[in-house]
Amino acid sequence: MKTATGATLITNGQLVDGTGKAPVPNAAVVIENGRIVYAGPTAGAPPVAPGAQKIDARGGTIMPGLVEAHFHATYFNVQKLEDLDIKYPVEYVTLLASVNCKLALECGYTAARSGGCLFNVDVWLKTGIENDLIPGPRLATSGREICSAGGLMDWNPEFRKIGMEGLVFIINGQEDARKAVRALVKDGIEWVKTYPTGDAASPDINDHHTLCMTFEEMHAVVATAHNHKLKVTGHCRATQGIKNALRAGYDTIEHGTFMDDEAMDLLLERDVPCIPALYFEKASIVRGEEFGLPQRVIDGHQETLDGVGESARRILRAGGRLGMGGDYGFGWNPHGDYARELTFFVKDVGLTPL
Repeated sequence: MKTATGATLITNGQLVDGTGKAPVPNAAVVIENGRIVYAGPTAGAPPVAPGAQKIDARGGTIMPGLVEAHFHATYFNVQKLEDLDIKYPVEYVTLLASVNCKLALECGYTAARSGGCLFNVDVWLKTGIENDLIPGPRLATSGREICSAGGLMDWNPEFRKIGMEGLVFIINGQEDARKAVRALVKDGIEWVKTYPTGDAASPDINDHHTLCMTFEEMHAVVATAHNHKLKVTGHCRATQGIKNALRAGYDTIEHGTFMDDEAMDLLLERDVPCIPALYFEKASIVRGEEFGLPQRVIDGHQETLDGVGESARRILRAGGRLGMGGDYGFGWNPHGDYARELTFFVKDVGLTPL
């Protein structure tokens, strides 16, 4: 990535430096050739060249870039599951994804971890960003996801005679699981995203209490991924699915919705981060009717929000690790609203405002 040239001085703001230290009032930041050389009280700032760019923070907050920990670059105003795999060709999906990357950066998110990406587009988005072809955050890639046959992400019925090739690897058993991971290894991804459980979006066959992968499949994914120095995460709502993921060796848990005491103990014992993605559930409840979501689905999202909200509070109270990422890209939860996740955690979960 290119770095800026020259000097920049930012003043007249409260500094949050990202280290956990108390905010610094009346702070200054000095940047030289794209590198921060000073961040602290204005009184201690070094002099800058006469031609330096000067930015007045106008009493606001000066802070590092934010991280979106559950980023779907190829989701664009999705209104139903089918929109994810057959609505647009890969060429148009790639263009949409580049727009989302630019938007994330403009919203102050300088890093993002992919939570699954159609056609492995995020691998090439990362390449384009790092080579200054397109603007965007630093990306950790995940590419196509992994789900067992008949699971949450396998919704095309057999009579259509089409698979889910652009979106997910559909597996049956441990050998298929290993094969899928090895394909991702060749394509250069960093995080393997799986679907151990269902979701409120599929109330009839794969709801949020349903298991969508076996423990053996999950363990095969982890063993293969870790052998190639990749990390593994998974969409985990059902209690047993969460425990299966933690026992299989997952590196993070997405959502962690219905956690009992045993699941919580496993999470804390292994010090595994959890990315709850709460605001997606809130938006699904508040705006679901507007977008034609059935009441059963909205009710499921309410149950999910109640469950994952309580799990997040328990993790917070116990000193566990939480990540902020909000499943953005749906019609009712669009890209650009990323900061709503953090706001929700402060207002409704218990994070302390600065």
